[in-house]
Amino acid sequence: MPSPLFARPVRRLRTASLAALAAVAMGATSLALAAPGHAAPGTSCTGSTVHASAVQDGGTWRAYRGSRELWSGSDMRTAIQRAIDSLDAGRTSKQRVVVNGNGTMSANARISLPSHTAFESCGTIHVSGSGSGNVAGVYMRGARDIEVARLAMTGTPVYGIFARNVDDLRLRDIDMRLSGGGIGVRIDNHGDRSRFARNIAIDRAYVSGAGSHAVETYGVDGFTLGTLTARDVRESGLLLNQTINARVGTVDAVNAGAGTGYAAFRIANRAGRVGSSYPTNIEVGTVRASGGGRGIFCVSESGGLRVDRVELTNTGNNPVLIENCTNVSLATSGGTVSRGDVRLAERSEFPGNRDITLQNLTLTNGARVVENPCADNLVIRNVSGPVSRC
Repeated sequence: MPSPLFARPVRRLRTASLAALAAVAMGATSLALAAPGHAAPGTSCTGSTVHASAVQDGGTWRAYRGSRELWSGSDMRTAIQRAIDSLDAGRTSKQRVVVNGNGTMSANARISLPSHTAFESCGTIHVSGSGSGNVAGVYMRGARDIEVARLAMTGTPVYGIFARNVDDLRLRDIDMRLSGGGIGVRIDNHGDRSRFARNIAIDRAYVSGAGSHAVETYGVDGFTLGTLTARDVRESGLLLNQTINARVGTVDAVNAGAGTGYAAFRIANRAGRVGSSYPTNIEVGTVRASGGGRGIFCVSESGGLRVDRVELTNTGNNPVLIENCTNVSLATSGGTVSRGDVRLAERSEFPGNRDITLQNLTLTNGARVVENPCADNLVIRNVSGPVSRC
C-alpha cells in the first residue's frame, strides 16, 4: 500500500510583513491582515496561486479571501465553503481554494464547487456518520472547468466525489482510505440525460474500503484515467456505464467486489456504443486483479473495448466474463489468467456476443476458456491452456 499522502505540515505565516507579501503574490483584493496570533492565509501544497483558503488554527477554522479573514469557527466544512463562495462571481477562468489542516465533516453534508474552481486540500478530510441522497465530500453539478488538485479523504461518505452534468473536470491526485459508505468517485449525466458529460480526466486515484465502487461513470463522452488503485472495495474497481471515448492506463485491484458479480474493471449499459455501432473507443493499458469478484466484465450491449494486458489471479468469480458484447479484444500485448473460467455467455434479452478476440494468454492453475452459447466471430489465438468451444 502506498504511503499516506499529504503529510506536509501546514505552513503558517505569523508576521504582518510576510502576510502582506503573500497577499500580493496571491493577487489578493485586500491587504487587510489577520489579527496577531491568528493563522495567516493558506499556502498551496502544489505551488499554485491561491485566491481563497480555509486554514486550521488549533481548534479554530478560518476562511480567507486573499489575506482578508471572512469567517472563523469550529466547523471545517463551513470555513471551506465560505472560502469557495468568496471567489469572484461571473469568473471565466479558474480560481483556487486551498485547505490547510485536517478536519471532520458530516456524511450528510457536502462541499460544493461551482464552475471555474480549483480545489486543493493539503490535509485530510474525514467524513463521519451516515447520509443519503446526493451528498458528497466534494460535490458539483451543472458546472464546468473544475479541478480537484489534491484530496485525501477518510471515513464513510455517500460519495467521496460526486460530479453530475459537469464538463471539463480534472481530478489530479485523489487518495481515499474509507471505512464503508458508498462510492469513491461518481461522475454522471443523470440530471440531464439528453447529453453526455464531457472531458473528464483522473490522473491518479487510490481508493480503499469503499462500500460500493471505487470509481464509476455513467453517461460520459471523453474519459481519461491514468492509474486507479482499488483495495478492498465492496463492488467494482472501475465501472464505466454508457461511457464512450475512454482511455485508461492501469486498473490495479485487490479484493474488489468479493462475493459479488462486480469486477476489478467492468463496462456496462452500452458503454462503448457510438450511435448504433461499436468502434474501438475504450482503450485500456493494463487490468490487474487479485482476489475479489471478477477481473474483467463486459455486459449489457457494451463493447468497443481493447485491453492490452491482463494479469488476473485467483479471482473469486470469473476472471473474465463477456456477456452480450460487441468488438472486444483482450490481451493484445499479452497476459496471464490463474484459476477460473474466461467465459463467453449471453442473456436472451440482448443480442449475443460478436467480434470477440482472445489472444496472447497464458492460462494456469485450472484456468480455461469456455464459450457457451456460441459467439458470432470469436477469434482465439496464441492461448496457452484449455479451450472449450460451443
